[in-house]
Amino acid sequence: MPTRRDFLAASAALAAGVGCLSLSAFSFAQIASGVMLTRKIPASGEALAAIGAGTSGSFEVEAGSPEYQQLKQVLQVFFDGGGQVIDTSPNYGGADAVLGQLLEEGGWRSKTFLATKIAADSRAAAEAQWAGTLRSLRTDKVDLLQIHNLRDWQRQLPYARELKAQGLTRYVGVTHYIDSGLDELEVILRKEPLDFIQIHYSVNSPGAARTVLPLAQDKGVAVLINRAFDDGRLFAKVKAQPLPAWATELGVGSWAQLFLKFAISHPAVTTVIPATSRPDRQLDQLKAGHGPLLSAAQSKQLIAQFA
Repeated sequence: MPTRRDFLAASAALAAGVGCLSLSAFSFAQIASGVMLTRKIPASGEALAAIGAGTSGSFEVEAGSPEYQQLKQVLQVFFDGGGQVIDTSPNYGGADAVLGQLLEEGGWRSKTFLATKIAADSRAAAEAQWAGTLRSLRTDKVDLLQIHNLRDWQRQLPYARELKAQGLTRYVGVTHYIDSGLDELEVILRKEPLDFIQIHYSVNSPGAARTVLPLAQDKGVAVLINRAFDDGRLFAKVKAQPLPAWATELGVGSWAQLFLKFAISHPAVTTVIPATSRPDRQLDQLKAGHGPLLSAAQSKQLIAQFA
């Protein structure tokens, strides 16, 4: 568990690296007082922190650049705040290589539940991509290997299971990111044994809660949530809008926290994986993993507000 010294050191790093950032609004003291919510992976019972991180867009930077140095601060905040799950992909514009270098330089690999993907259309392409993934991530194995957006999943899922049998990944799963994938994902959940699925779920796109999320819960499949901010579009919708009056009862101080807390309030959800390249936003997001969750009535109110 992070110590007070860890939090103070990270706060100092933030103040030095982000300059005018006021930590009064993003104080580690507000999340140091309690342990982040965790959820267990049904296949193993392993507990994961409810707030994770993604790399799409945010980690697509040049190694050694100022943006790269800022990502070091982002990861320092993430791990000091109790984060574990980081999700990436070989087709995120080099983000996996940047992540691998950062984890190696920071000595954070052992703290990371590392999730990546296969995005290929043949066995040969998948094998070549997998070899490149291990090189990019600077590791000899990952924690979760997912079939990206159900791409060629009939061929790639068996390959992922082979890698699992070889001890090169501990878990396997499939992903998608828009409503058009929900029907096929439901079919796969009903016929294929999976450890994980990854799907979108947000206040303005709650369709997964109708079938896929309850089915995953019934089948004992862990769930990662992507696009909880609808790729940032939700923030434009709430610009200058106050939070609901009941948000303070949940310890929520920002719309980002509320959107993330909405996602993890569904009992099927294991971890939500928002991406950011800013330390202050990373710290803000981690707070969503603390305090009470939304009631069913509060979740319904948000869905109605953004319908």
